[in-house]
Amino acid sequence: MSSQNTKVKYADSFKEQLTARGLIIGSIGAIILTMSSMFVALKLSSLPWPIMFVALVSMFALKPCGNTNINEINVTHTAMSAGAMVAGGLAFTLPGIWMLDKNADINPLTLIIITVGGVILGLIFTALIRKYFVVTKKLSYPMGQAAAETLIIGDAGGKKAVTLFASMGLGAIFTVLRDGFGRIPATFMNSKMIEYGSYGGIWLSPMLISVGYIIGPVFIGIWFFGAVVGDLGILIGGQYFGLWDADIASSVKASLGIGLMVGTGIGIIINGILPKAKEIFGSMFKKGRVGDSIVTLRWAPFVIVLIAFLFTVFVHMGVTASVITILGVWLATAMSAQCVGQSGINPMEIFGIIVLIAVKAVSSIGQTEAFFVAAAVAVACGLVGDVMNDFKAGYILNTDPKAQWIAEFVGGVIGALVSVAVLLIIINAYGPEVFGTEVFPAAQASAVAAMVGGISHMPAFVIGLVLAVILYCLNLPVMTLGLGVYLPFYLSATAFVGGMLRLLADRVFPEFERKGTGSIIASGLLGGEAVVGVILALIVAAQILVK
Repeated sequence: MSSQNTKVKYADSFKEQLTARGLIIGSIGAIILTMSSMFVALKLSSLPWPIMFVALVSMFALKPCGNTNINEINVTHTAMSAGAMVAGGLAFTLPGIWMLDKNADINPLTLIIITVGGVILGLIFTALIRKYFVVTKKLSYPMGQAAAETLIIGDAGGKKAVTLFASMGLGAIFTVLRDGFGRIPATFMNSKMIEYGSYGGIWLSPMLISVGYIIGPVFIGIWFFGAVVGDLGILIGGQYFGLWDADIASSVKASLGIGLMVGTGIGIIINGILPKAKEIFGSMFKKGRVGDSIVTLRWAPFVIVLIAFLFTVFVHMGVTASVITILGVWLATAMSAQCVGQSGINPMEIFGIIVLIAVKAVSSIGQTEAFFVAAAVAVACGLVGDVMNDFKAGYILNTDPKAQWIAEFVGGVIGALVSVAVLLIIINAYGPEVFGTEVFPAAQASAVAAMVGGISHMPAFVIGLVLAVILYCLNLPVMTLGLGVYLPFYLSATAFVGGMLRLLADRVFPEFERKGTGSIIASGLLGGEAVVGVILALIVAAQILVK
Protein backbone atom coordinates (compact mmCIF):
# COMPACT_ATOMS: atom_id res chain seq x y z
CA MET A 1 0.00 0.00 0.00
CA SER A 2 1.41 3.37 -0.93
CA SER A 3 1.16 6.28 1.42
CA GLN A 4 1.28 8.76 -1.45
CA ASN A 5 -2.37 8.76 -2.48
CA THR A 6 -2.94 11.92 -4.48
CA LYS A 7 -6.42 12.41 -3.00
CA VAL A 8 -5.09 12.42 0.56
CA LYS A 9 -3.71 15.59 2.17
CA TYR A 10 -0.31 15.15 3.85
CA ALA A 11 1.50 17.56 6.14
CA ASP A 12 4.17 19.84 4.68
CA SER A 13 6.01 20.40 7.97
CA PHE A 14 6.55 19.07 11.48
CA LYS A 15 4.34 21.84 12.91
CA GLU A 16 1.40 20.64 10.83
CA GLN A 17 1.73 17.16 12.34
CA LEU A 18 2.20 17.92 16.05
CA THR A 19 -0.39 20.59 16.85
CA ALA A 20 -1.81 22.03 20.05
CA ARG A 21 -5.36 21.09 19.07
CA GLY A 22 -4.25 17.57 18.26
CA LEU A 23 -2.61 17.14 21.66
CA ILE A 24 -5.70 18.57 23.42
CA ILE A 25 -8.03 16.20 21.58
CA GLY A 26 -5.61 13.33 22.13
CA SER A 27 -5.29 14.07 25.84
CA ILE A 28 -9.05 14.20 26.38
CA GLY A 29 -9.42 10.91 24.52
CA ALA A 30 -6.55 9.38 26.54
CA ILE A 31 -8.30 10.24 29.81
CA ILE A 32 -11.60 8.68 28.70
CA LEU A 33 -10.02 5.56 27.22
CA THR A 34 -7.73 5.03 30.21
CA MET A 35 -10.66 5.17 32.62
CA SER A 36 -12.74 2.74 30.61
CA SER A 37 -9.80 0.42 29.95
CA MET A 38 -9.01 0.13 33.66
CA PHE A 39 -12.58 -0.94 34.46
CA VAL A 40 -12.82 -3.33 31.52
CA ALA A 41 -9.42 -4.94 32.10
CA LEU A 42 -10.45 -5.72 35.69
CA LYS A 43 -14.01 -6.70 34.83
CA LEU A 44 -13.59 -8.68 31.62
CA SER A 45 -9.88 -9.62 31.91
CA SER A 46 -9.27 -8.42 28.36
CA LEU A 47 -8.64 -5.24 26.40
CA PRO A 48 -9.49 -4.46 22.78
CA TRP A 49 -6.77 -2.71 20.77
CA PRO A 50 -7.83 0.96 20.73
CA ILE A 51 -5.95 2.05 17.59
CA MET A 52 -8.81 1.62 15.10
CA PHE A 53 -11.30 3.41 17.33
CA VAL A 54 -8.99 6.35 18.08
CA ALA A 55 -7.96 6.67 14.43
CA LEU A 56 -11.59 7.19 13.42
CA VAL A 57 -12.37 9.45 16.40
CA SER A 58 -9.31 11.60 15.65
CA MET A 59 -10.30 11.89 11.99
CA PHE A 60 -13.90 12.85 12.79
CA ALA A 61 -12.76 15.31 15.51
CA LEU A 62 -10.16 17.11 13.39
CA LYS A 63 -12.03 17.23 10.07
CA PRO A 64 -14.63 19.76 11.30
CA CYS A 65 -11.79 21.94 12.65
CA GLY A 66 -10.62 22.47 9.08
CA ASN A 67 -7.20 22.52 7.45
CA THR A 68 -6.13 19.18 8.87
CA ASN A 69 -4.05 16.43 7.29
CA ILE A 70 -3.62 12.69 7.63
CA ASN A 71 -0.39 13.06 9.62
CA GLU A 72 -1.99 15.33 12.22
CA ILE A 73 -4.74 12.74 12.58
CA ASN A 74 -2.11 10.01 12.98
CA VAL A 75 -0.24 11.93 15.70
CA THR A 76 -3.48 12.75 17.52
CA HIS A 77 -4.63 9.14 17.68
CA THR A 78 -1.13 8.17 18.85
CA ALA A 79 -1.63 10.33 21.96
CA MET A 80 -5.20 9.14 22.44
CA SER A 81 -4.47 5.40 22.48
CA ALA A 82 -1.46 5.33 24.82
CA GLY A 83 -3.27 5.36 28.14
CA ALA A 84 -5.43 2.31 27.41
CA MET A 85 -2.50 -0.10 27.31
CA VAL A 86 -0.85 1.53 30.33
CA ALA A 87 -4.05 0.84 32.26
CA GLY A 88 -3.93 -2.73 31.03
CA GLY A 89 -0.40 -3.21 32.34
CA LEU A 90 -1.49 -2.02 35.78
CA ALA A 91 -4.80 -3.91 35.87
CA PHE A 92 -3.22 -7.18 34.71
CA THR A 93 -0.69 -7.25 37.58
CA LEU A 94 -1.21 -5.14 40.71
CA PRO A 95 -4.58 -6.51 41.93
CA GLY A 96 -2.70 -9.73 42.68
CA ILE A 97 -1.28 -7.96 45.75
CA TRP A 98 -4.71 -7.84 47.37
CA MET A 99 -5.63 -11.33 46.17
CA LEU A 100 -2.81 -12.66 48.35
CA ASP A 101 -3.14 -10.11 51.16
CA LYS A 102 -6.47 -8.34 51.65
CA ASN A 103 -4.89 -6.04 54.23
CA ALA A 104 -2.03 -4.80 52.04
CA ASP A 105 -1.56 -1.06 52.47
CA ILE A 106 0.07 0.53 49.43
CA ASN A 107 1.18 4.16 49.34
CA PRO A 108 -0.37 5.98 46.33
CA LEU A 109 3.02 7.61 45.65
CA THR A 110 4.50 4.13 45.24
CA LEU A 111 1.90 3.28 42.60
CA ILE A 112 2.63 6.51 40.74
CA ILE A 113 6.39 5.87 40.77
CA ILE A 114 5.95 2.33 39.46
CA THR A 115 3.49 3.31 36.73
CA VAL A 116 5.18 6.50 35.53
CA GLY A 117 8.55 4.73 35.78
CA GLY A 118 7.26 1.94 33.53
CA VAL A 119 5.94 4.50 31.02
CA ILE A 120 9.23 6.42 30.89
CA LEU A 121 11.27 3.23 30.47
CA GLY A 122 8.91 2.08 27.74
CA LEU A 123 9.27 5.39 25.93
CA ILE A 124 13.07 5.31 26.12
CA PHE A 125 13.41 1.77 24.80
CA THR A 126 10.74 2.32 22.15
CA ALA A 127 12.64 5.32 20.82
CA LEU A 128 15.72 3.12 20.55
CA ILE A 129 14.18 0.02 18.92
CA ARG A 130 11.53 1.54 16.63
CA LYS A 131 13.75 1.61 13.53
CA TYR A 132 14.95 -1.98 14.03
CA PHE A 133 11.47 -3.52 14.18
CA VAL A 134 9.47 -1.21 11.90
CA VAL A 135 12.01 -0.23 9.23
CA THR A 136 14.74 -2.89 9.27
CA LYS A 137 12.75 -6.02 10.15
CA LYS A 138 9.57 -4.67 8.50
CA LEU A 139 7.30 -6.63 10.84
CA SER A 140 3.61 -6.73 9.91
CA TYR A 141 2.01 -4.94 12.88
CA PRO A 142 -1.45 -5.81 11.54
CA MET A 143 -3.31 -3.34 13.77
CA GLY A 144 -1.08 -0.48 12.61
CA GLN A 145 -1.45 -1.52 8.97
CA ALA A 146 -5.22 -1.62 9.30
CA ALA A 147 -5.31 1.82 10.92
CA ALA A 148 -3.18 3.33 8.13
CA GLU A 149 -5.33 1.64 5.49
CA THR A 150 -8.48 3.03 7.12
CA LEU A 151 -7.15 6.59 7.27
CA ILE A 152 -5.87 6.61 3.68
CA ILE A 153 -8.92 5.02 2.09
CA GLY A 154 -11.36 6.85 4.34
CA ASP A 155 -9.77 10.18 3.50
CA ALA A 156 -9.51 9.50 -0.23
CA GLY A 157 -13.01 8.07 -0.68
CA GLY A 158 -14.03 6.12 -3.80
CA LYS A 159 -14.80 2.43 -4.33
CA LYS A 160 -12.12 1.28 -1.90
CA ALA A 161 -13.71 3.38 0.82
CA VAL A 162 -17.08 1.72 0.14
CA THR A 163 -15.46 -1.72 0.42
CA LEU A 164 -13.61 -0.75 3.61
CA PHE A 165 -16.56 0.76 5.47
CA ALA A 166 -18.99 -1.92 4.28
CA SER A 167 -16.74 -4.65 5.71
CA MET A 168 -16.24 -2.54 8.84
CA GLY A 169 -20.01 -2.34 9.22
CA LEU A 170 -20.35 -6.12 8.85
CA GLY A 171 -17.65 -6.67 11.47
CA ALA A 172 -19.35 -4.21 13.80
CA ILE A 173 -22.81 -5.77 13.39
CA PHE A 174 -21.40 -9.25 13.98
CA THR A 175 -19.61 -8.10 17.15
CA VAL A 176 -22.71 -6.36 18.51
CA LEU A 177 -24.79 -9.49 17.95
CA ARG A 178 -22.10 -11.64 19.58
CA ASP A 179 -20.98 -9.50 22.53
CA GLY A 180 -23.79 -6.99 22.95
CA PHE A 181 -26.88 -9.19 22.58
CA GLY A 182 -25.46 -12.71 22.84
CA ARG A 183 -27.22 -13.79 19.64
CA ILE A 184 -24.08 -15.38 18.24
CA PRO A 185 -21.88 -17.72 20.32
CA ALA A 186 -18.36 -16.45 20.97
CA THR A 187 -16.72 -19.86 20.60
CA PHE A 188 -17.27 -23.42 19.48
CA MET A 189 -15.32 -25.66 21.85
CA ASN A 190 -14.29 -29.32 21.50
CA SER A 191 -15.46 -31.28 24.54
CA LYS A 192 -12.88 -34.05 24.03
CA MET A 193 -10.00 -31.56 24.07
CA ILE A 194 -11.45 -29.83 27.12
CA GLU A 195 -11.32 -33.14 29.02
CA TYR A 196 -7.53 -33.00 28.71
CA GLY A 197 -7.34 -29.38 29.90
CA SER A 198 -7.07 -27.88 26.41
CA TYR A 199 -9.20 -24.93 25.32
CA GLY A 200 -9.70 -26.55 21.93
CA GLY A 201 -12.08 -24.91 19.51
CA ILE A 202 -12.63 -21.80 17.40
CA TRP A 203 -13.28 -18.20 18.46
CA LEU A 204 -15.77 -16.49 16.16
CA SER A 205 -13.72 -13.33 15.79
CA PRO A 206 -13.53 -11.33 12.53
CA MET A 207 -10.68 -9.38 14.11
CA LEU A 208 -8.42 -12.37 14.81
CA ILE A 209 -9.21 -14.00 11.47
CA SER A 210 -8.28 -10.68 9.81
CA VAL A 211 -5.05 -10.52 11.81
CA GLY A 212 -4.20 -13.99 10.48
CA TYR A 213 -5.00 -12.86 6.94
CA ILE A 214 -2.84 -9.72 7.17
CA ILE A 215 0.12 -11.50 8.79
CA GLY A 216 0.01 -14.30 6.23
CA PRO A 217 0.42 -18.09 6.24
CA VAL A 218 4.11 -18.36 7.21
CA PHE A 219 4.02 -16.71 10.65
CA ILE A 220 0.52 -18.01 11.29
CA GLY A 221 1.51 -21.55 10.29
CA ILE A 222 4.37 -21.51 12.82
CA TRP A 223 2.02 -20.02 15.43
CA PHE A 224 -0.46 -22.85 14.86
CA PHE A 225 2.32 -25.44 14.91
CA GLY A 226 3.15 -24.17 18.40
CA ALA A 227 -0.47 -24.73 19.41
CA VAL A 228 -0.33 -28.26 18.02
CA VAL A 229 2.82 -28.95 20.04
CA GLY A 230 1.40 -27.39 23.21
CA ASP A 231 -2.12 -28.80 23.18
CA LEU A 232 -2.21 -31.85 20.93
CA GLY A 233 1.30 -32.91 21.90
CA ILE A 234 1.96 -31.95 25.53
CA LEU A 235 -1.53 -31.67 27.02
CA ILE A 236 -3.45 -34.34 25.14
CA GLY A 237 -0.68 -36.63 23.85
CA GLY A 238 1.30 -36.56 27.08
CA GLN A 239 -1.70 -37.55 29.18
CA TYR A 240 -3.04 -40.05 26.65
CA PHE A 241 0.25 -41.97 26.59
CA GLY A 242 0.69 -41.72 30.36
CA LEU A 243 3.75 -39.48 30.37
CA TRP A 244 2.31 -37.17 33.04
CA ASP A 245 -0.92 -36.10 34.73
CA ALA A 246 -3.00 -33.00 33.93
CA ASP A 247 -1.19 -30.68 36.38
CA ILE A 248 2.28 -31.58 35.11
CA ALA A 249 1.11 -31.35 31.48
CA SER A 250 -0.20 -27.84 32.10
CA SER A 251 3.06 -26.83 33.82
CA VAL A 252 5.20 -28.20 30.97
CA LYS A 253 3.08 -26.42 28.35
CA ALA A 254 3.14 -23.05 30.12
CA SER A 255 6.84 -23.24 31.04
CA LEU A 256 7.90 -24.29 27.54
CA GLY A 257 5.89 -21.45 25.99
CA ILE A 258 7.37 -18.88 28.38
CA GLY A 259 10.86 -20.26 27.77
CA LEU A 260 10.42 -19.91 24.01
CA MET A 261 9.31 -16.29 24.39
CA VAL A 262 12.15 -15.41 26.77
CA GLY A 263 14.65 -17.11 24.46
CA THR A 264 13.31 -15.06 21.57
CA GLY A 265 13.88 -11.88 23.55
CA ILE A 266 17.45 -12.92 24.29
CA GLY A 267 17.94 -13.83 20.63
CA ILE A 268 16.67 -10.41 19.54
CA ILE A 269 19.21 -8.71 21.76
CA ILE A 270 22.12 -11.01 20.82
CA ASN A 271 21.47 -11.21 17.09
CA GLY A 272 19.66 -7.96 16.35
CA ILE A 273 20.29 -5.21 18.88
CA LEU A 274 23.83 -5.72 20.21
CA PRO A 275 25.44 -5.89 16.71
CA LYS A 276 23.83 -2.49 16.02
CA ALA A 277 24.51 -1.11 19.50
CA LYS A 278 26.45 1.91 18.22
CA GLU A 279 23.59 3.02 15.96
CA ILE A 280 20.82 2.16 18.43
CA PHE A 281 22.34 3.52 21.63
CA GLY A 282 24.54 6.30 20.23
CA SER A 283 21.88 8.92 21.00
CA MET A 284 22.25 8.18 24.72
CA PHE A 285 25.95 9.00 24.92
CA LYS A 286 26.94 11.44 22.15
CA LYS A 287 25.81 15.04 22.04
CA GLY A 288 23.54 15.87 19.13
CA ARG A 289 23.55 12.28 17.85
CA VAL A 290 20.27 10.58 17.03
CA GLY A 291 21.39 7.46 15.13
CA ASP A 292 18.62 4.87 15.00
CA SER A 293 16.72 6.68 17.76
CA ILE A 294 13.78 9.00 17.17
CA VAL A 295 15.11 11.78 19.39
CA THR A 296 18.38 12.67 21.10
CA LEU A 297 18.44 10.69 24.34
CA ARG A 298 21.48 12.04 26.18
CA TRP A 299 19.17 12.60 29.13
CA ALA A 300 18.06 8.96 29.17
CA PRO A 301 20.93 7.46 31.26
CA PHE A 302 20.32 10.02 33.99
CA VAL A 303 16.59 9.30 33.98
CA ILE A 304 17.23 5.54 34.13
CA VAL A 305 19.53 6.05 37.15
CA LEU A 306 16.85 8.23 38.77
CA ILE A 307 14.20 5.55 38.20
CA ALA A 308 16.53 2.92 39.69
CA PHE A 309 17.00 5.20 42.72
CA LEU A 310 13.25 5.73 43.15
CA PHE A 311 12.57 1.99 42.80
CA THR A 312 15.28 1.25 45.37
CA VAL A 313 14.50 3.88 48.00
CA PHE A 314 10.80 4.73 47.71
CA VAL A 315 9.42 1.43 46.38
CA HIS A 316 11.77 -0.62 48.62
CA MET A 317 12.75 -3.01 45.84
CA GLY A 318 16.47 -2.94 46.65
CA VAL A 319 19.37 -2.12 44.34
CA THR A 320 19.67 -5.55 42.72
CA ALA A 321 15.95 -5.92 42.04
CA SER A 322 15.74 -2.37 40.65
CA VAL A 323 18.64 -2.90 38.24
CA ILE A 324 17.34 -6.29 37.09
CA THR A 325 13.88 -4.77 36.59
CA ILE A 326 15.24 -2.06 34.30
CA LEU A 327 17.31 -4.58 32.33
CA GLY A 328 14.21 -6.78 32.24
CA VAL A 329 12.19 -3.95 30.71
CA TRP A 330 14.83 -3.71 27.97
CA LEU A 331 14.44 -7.42 27.22
CA ALA A 332 10.65 -7.44 27.62
CA THR A 333 10.01 -4.41 25.39
CA ALA A 334 12.00 -6.10 22.61
CA MET A 335 9.89 -9.23 23.13
CA SER A 336 6.69 -7.18 23.10
CA ALA A 337 7.68 -5.35 19.90
CA GLN A 338 8.42 -8.65 18.17
CA CYS A 339 5.29 -10.37 19.46
CA VAL A 340 2.91 -7.58 18.46
CA GLY A 341 4.60 -7.20 15.10
CA GLN A 342 4.23 -10.89 14.23
CA SER A 343 0.91 -11.76 15.86
CA GLY A 344 -1.04 -8.67 16.89
CA ILE A 345 -1.10 -10.03 20.47
CA ASN A 346 0.67 -8.46 23.45
CA PRO A 347 0.73 -10.72 26.57
CA MET A 348 2.13 -7.92 28.72
CA GLU A 349 1.46 -9.69 32.03
CA ILE A 350 3.51 -12.67 30.84
CA PHE A 351 6.48 -10.41 30.19
CA GLY A 352 5.96 -9.00 33.70
CA ILE A 353 5.96 -12.54 35.14
CA ILE A 354 9.18 -13.40 33.29
CA VAL A 355 11.09 -10.46 34.79
CA LEU A 356 9.47 -10.99 38.19
CA ILE A 357 10.80 -14.56 38.26
CA ALA A 358 14.29 -13.39 37.24
CA VAL A 359 14.29 -10.78 40.02
CA LYS A 360 13.19 -13.29 42.65
CA ALA A 361 15.94 -15.68 41.52
CA VAL A 362 18.74 -13.18 42.28
CA SER A 363 17.33 -11.12 45.16
CA SER A 364 15.35 -11.41 48.39
CA ILE A 365 12.59 -9.12 47.19
CA GLY A 366 9.34 -9.20 49.15
CA GLN A 367 6.00 -10.48 47.87
CA THR A 368 4.43 -7.05 47.37
CA GLU A 369 7.55 -5.63 45.73
CA ALA A 370 7.55 -8.59 43.32
CA PHE A 371 4.20 -7.37 42.01
CA PHE A 372 5.69 -3.90 41.55
CA VAL A 373 8.34 -5.44 39.29
CA ALA A 374 5.69 -7.17 37.19
CA ALA A 375 3.61 -3.98 37.01
CA ALA A 376 6.49 -1.77 35.83
CA VAL A 377 7.38 -4.27 33.10
CA ALA A 378 3.76 -4.84 32.01
CA VAL A 379 3.09 -1.09 31.81
CA ALA A 380 6.22 -0.59 29.66
CA CYS A 381 5.29 -3.51 27.40
CA GLY A 382 1.69 -2.33 27.10
CA LEU A 383 2.89 1.08 25.99
CA VAL A 384 5.41 -0.42 23.56
CA GLY A 385 2.80 -2.70 21.98
CA ASP A 386 0.58 0.31 21.39
CA VAL A 387 3.23 2.71 20.11
CA MET A 388 4.80 0.17 17.73
CA ASN A 389 1.43 -0.23 16.01
CA ASP A 390 1.22 3.56 15.82
CA PHE A 391 4.74 3.76 14.43
CA LYS A 392 3.86 1.19 11.77
CA ALA A 393 0.89 3.31 10.73
CA GLY A 394 3.11 6.39 10.80
CA TYR A 395 5.76 4.66 8.67
CA ILE A 396 3.12 3.90 6.04
CA LEU A 397 1.73 7.44 6.22
CA ASN A 398 5.17 9.16 6.26
CA THR A 399 4.46 10.72 9.66
CA ASP A 400 7.45 12.11 11.53
CA PRO A 401 8.16 9.52 14.30
CA LYS A 402 9.42 12.29 16.59
CA ALA A 403 5.98 13.91 16.51
CA GLN A 404 4.41 10.55 17.30
CA TRP A 405 6.85 9.89 20.14
CA ILE A 406 6.07 13.24 21.77
CA ALA A 407 2.35 12.50 21.47
CA GLU A 408 2.89 9.05 22.97
CA PHE A 409 4.80 10.66 25.84
CA VAL A 410 1.87 12.97 26.59
CA GLY A 411 -0.74 10.21 26.33
CA GLY A 412 1.38 7.70 28.25
CA VAL A 413 1.99 9.98 31.25
CA ILE A 414 -1.69 10.94 31.33
CA GLY A 415 -2.57 7.25 31.19
CA ALA A 416 -0.21 6.48 34.08
CA LEU A 417 -1.73 9.09 36.38
CA VAL A 418 -5.35 8.37 35.44
CA SER A 419 -4.98 4.57 35.75
CA VAL A 420 -3.52 4.89 39.26
CA ALA A 421 -6.34 7.25 40.24
CA VAL A 422 -9.01 4.85 38.92
CA LEU A 423 -7.40 1.87 40.71
CA LEU A 424 -7.43 3.79 44.01
CA ILE A 425 -11.05 4.88 43.46
CA ILE A 426 -12.08 1.24 42.90
CA ILE A 427 -10.29 0.13 46.08
CA ASN A 428 -11.91 2.91 48.12
CA ALA A 429 -15.36 2.26 46.65
CA TYR A 430 -15.43 -1.55 46.70
CA GLY A 431 -12.66 -2.54 49.09
CA PRO A 432 -9.47 -4.47 48.17
CA GLU A 433 -11.28 -7.79 48.66
CA VAL A 434 -13.21 -7.16 45.44
CA PHE A 435 -10.33 -8.37 43.26
CA GLY A 436 -10.62 -11.99 42.24
CA THR A 437 -14.41 -11.97 42.70
CA GLU A 438 -17.20 -11.89 40.13
CA VAL A 439 -17.24 -8.08 40.38
CA PHE A 440 -13.62 -7.69 39.24
CA PRO A 441 -12.18 -11.14 38.39
CA ALA A 442 -8.83 -9.70 37.18
CA ALA A 443 -7.78 -13.08 35.76
CA GLN A 444 -4.34 -11.93 34.55
CA ALA A 445 -3.47 -10.55 37.99
CA SER A 446 -4.49 -13.89 39.44
CA ALA A 447 -2.05 -15.60 37.06
CA VAL A 448 0.71 -13.22 38.21
CA ALA A 449 -0.12 -14.07 41.83
CA ALA A 450 0.14 -17.77 41.03
CA MET A 451 3.56 -17.27 39.40
CA VAL A 452 5.08 -15.29 42.27
CA GLY A 453 6.49 -18.63 43.44
CA GLY A 454 8.47 -19.11 40.19
CA ILE A 455 8.53 -21.22 37.01
CA SER A 456 6.48 -24.36 37.58
CA HIS A 457 8.57 -26.69 35.36
CA MET A 458 12.15 -25.45 35.03
CA PRO A 459 13.46 -28.16 32.59
CA ALA A 460 10.77 -27.27 30.03
CA PHE A 461 11.53 -23.57 30.50
CA VAL A 462 15.28 -24.06 29.92
CA ILE A 463 14.66 -26.25 26.85
CA GLY A 464 12.37 -23.60 25.37
CA LEU A 465 14.81 -20.78 26.14
CA VAL A 466 17.86 -22.46 24.57
CA LEU A 467 15.88 -23.67 21.56
CA ALA A 468 14.44 -20.20 20.93
CA VAL A 469 17.85 -18.47 21.06
CA ILE A 470 19.21 -20.91 18.48
CA LEU A 471 16.19 -20.72 16.19
CA TYR A 472 16.01 -16.92 16.33
CA CYS A 473 19.69 -16.65 15.42
CA LEU A 474 18.82 -18.83 12.41
CA ASN A 475 16.22 -16.16 11.45
CA LEU A 476 13.19 -18.34 12.20
CA PRO A 477 10.02 -16.64 13.62
CA VAL A 478 10.19 -18.46 16.95
CA MET A 479 8.20 -15.86 18.92
CA THR A 480 4.98 -16.99 17.28
CA LEU A 481 5.96 -20.60 18.02
CA GLY A 482 6.18 -19.80 21.73
CA LEU A 483 2.97 -17.82 21.57
CA GLY A 484 1.20 -20.82 20.05
CA VAL A 485 2.51 -23.17 22.74
CA TYR A 486 1.45 -20.82 25.54
CA LEU A 487 -1.90 -19.36 24.40
CA PRO A 488 -5.24 -21.21 24.45
CA PHE A 489 -5.67 -23.39 21.36
CA TYR A 490 -8.82 -21.65 20.14
CA LEU A 491 -6.97 -18.34 19.66
CA SER A 492 -4.29 -19.98 17.53
CA ALA A 493 -6.85 -21.96 15.51
CA THR A 494 -8.84 -18.82 14.72
CA ALA A 495 -5.77 -16.92 13.52
CA PHE A 496 -4.82 -20.00 11.48
CA VAL A 497 -8.12 -19.76 9.58
CA GLY A 498 -7.16 -16.24 8.50
CA GLY A 499 -3.70 -17.36 7.44
CA MET A 500 -5.15 -20.16 5.32
CA LEU A 501 -7.61 -17.77 3.70
CA ARG A 502 -4.65 -15.59 2.72
CA LEU A 503 -2.86 -18.63 1.28
CA LEU A 504 -5.98 -19.51 -0.72
CA ALA A 505 -6.31 -15.95 -2.01
CA ASP A 506 -2.66 -15.79 -3.05
CA ARG A 507 -2.72 -19.15 -4.83
CA VAL A 508 -6.21 -19.34 -6.34
CA PHE A 509 -7.29 -15.66 -6.65
CA PRO A 510 -4.03 -13.69 -7.11
CA GLU A 511 -5.83 -10.77 -8.76
CA PHE A 512 -8.00 -10.39 -5.66
CA GLU A 513 -4.99 -9.67 -3.47
CA ARG A 514 -2.96 -7.88 -6.13
CA LYS A 515 -5.59 -5.15 -6.14
CA GLY A 516 -5.49 -5.13 -2.34
CA THR A 517 -9.18 -6.05 -2.01
CA GLY A 518 -8.53 -8.84 0.48
CA SER A 519 -6.42 -6.64 2.75
CA ILE A 520 -9.03 -3.86 2.59
CA ILE A 521 -11.81 -6.26 3.63
CA ALA A 522 -9.61 -7.70 6.38
CA SER A 523 -8.81 -4.21 7.67
CA GLY A 524 -12.50 -3.33 7.67
CA LEU A 525 -13.57 -6.48 9.53
CA LEU A 526 -10.75 -6.00 12.02
CA GLY A 527 -11.71 -2.36 12.52
CA GLY A 528 -15.40 -3.15 12.96
CA GLU A 529 -14.78 -5.55 15.84
CA ALA A 530 -12.07 -3.35 17.38
CA VAL A 531 -14.25 -0.21 17.33
CA VAL A 532 -17.30 -1.99 18.76
CA GLY A 533 -15.07 -3.60 21.39
CA VAL A 534 -13.97 -0.18 22.62
CA ILE A 535 -17.54 1.19 22.54
CA LEU A 536 -18.82 -1.78 24.54
CA ALA A 537 -15.93 -1.23 26.97
CA LEU A 538 -17.00 2.38 27.44
CA ILE A 539 -20.56 1.22 28.11
CA VAL A 540 -19.38 -1.33 30.70
CA ALA A 541 -17.25 1.31 32.42
CA ALA A 542 -20.19 3.75 32.51
CA GLN A 543 -22.48 1.10 34.00
CA ILE A 544 -19.96 0.35 36.75
CA LEU A 545 -19.59 4.05 37.56
CA VAL A 546 -23.37 4.49 37.73
CA LYS A 547 -23.67 1.56 40.16
